[in-house]
Amino acid sequence: MNLDCYPCFANESHLVYEFMSCGNKGAVKKIVEYAWTGLGDVYNLAFGDFDEALNDINDLVVTNNGDRLKVLSTVAWTVREFMFWYPDALVFAIGSTDSRNRLYRIGIVSNLAEIQKEFVIFGKPECSGWEEFVIGKSYISFLVGRKENREAIWNQLQNLDL
Repeated sequence: MNLDCYPCFANESHLVYEFMSCGNKGAVKKIVEYAWTGLGDVYNLAFGDFDEALNDINDLVVTNNGDRLKVLSTVAWTVREFMFWYPDALVFAIGSTDSRNRLYRIGIVSNLAEIQKEFVIFGKPECSGWEEFVIGKSYISFLVGRKENREAIWNQLQNLDL
């Protein structure tokens, strides 16, 4: 995907990425972290501002730095990069709030044709099981995997409680 992204730096294991959001509120350090869930090949994507006092990610803060699309594009870039290093991984994402889930869905829809060149995306509606992502539907969580692994991903989803 050729999206406008911030320069991003990964740790040695390619499980943690950091970048600086630069906007009308100044420079804000952002962290994207991939943590193994203990379920199959599924990794949870955690994202937010770096909280220096807690030395952790704050996924509830609303930065309003005026660069939302560039920040989301950078997070998407980390997914692609992470999956380069972990090609069999599945990336699980759920917004910390309903509005963040809606924002993630809008980002997916806006770039779906490009995303689907390399990846397959599944969504989980509130009252049913996983399905391949459908434009116009509301999902409580998302799962991304490499396109060539579609059948294996689907089979794994039938046995995972996410």
